[in-house]
Amino acid sequence: MNQGRIVPLNIDHLDRYAEIYAAAFAGEPWNDPWKVPDARIHVKELMESNQAYGLEYEMDGRVAGFILGTSMLFHYGRTFEINDLAVDPAFQKAGIGSQLLEQCIDDVRKQGIVGIQLITAGEGILPEFYEKYGFQKEHKVILMSKDL
Repeated sequence: MNQGRIVPLNIDHLDRYAEIYAAAFAGEPWNDPWKVPDARIHVKELMESNQAYGLEYEMDGRVAGFILGTSMLFHYGRTFEINDLAVDPAFQKAGIGSQLLEQCIDDVRKQGIVGIQLITAGEGILPEFYEKYGFQKEHKVILMSKDL
């Protein structure tokens, strides 16, 4: 297996991103029953945002994972929200998610982004994963939701 490379997202790879997303989020800790067509719509809508930014990890000519987010301007500067970080389960635990996250952080910093946010599972391995990269649990705000 060759060393992979990180390149900008490519809309031509949308179907592959959808496959990865559905498979990755079907596993722990999410166990979400994503269908590939719905995952395709989800990723496409994010990619079509004027403020979208993302990267893919290619290995042996195949996309193995991706990171995707959007930026938004606030009174204190532009922030970036990581909406999705997904790695094909066949390639997980190989450092691909870490490489994508590190490159994304470096890239958005160079773009003048003042902060990065994300929503993740409240327990398990994911908070620990993000904390390794300097992310902290936010205590000033809470996530609120309402079922309709």
